[in-house]
Amino acid sequence: MAAPRSIGMILLAIWLILTGLIAIFNLVFAGLSIIMGLLALAAGILILIGR
Repeated sequence: MAAPRSIGMILLAIWLILTGLIAIFNLVFAGLSIIMGLLALAAGILILIGR
């Protein structure tokens, strides 16, 4: 299986992995929702513009 070459897809993969880890291990720290929101926003924009 080849790794995705698109930055947007890589960010999406990171977001999905972090979301899963946060849910499984009940991770909480200040600013977590902002970081996850920004990561999701960046991934979505980059996927839409094709990067």
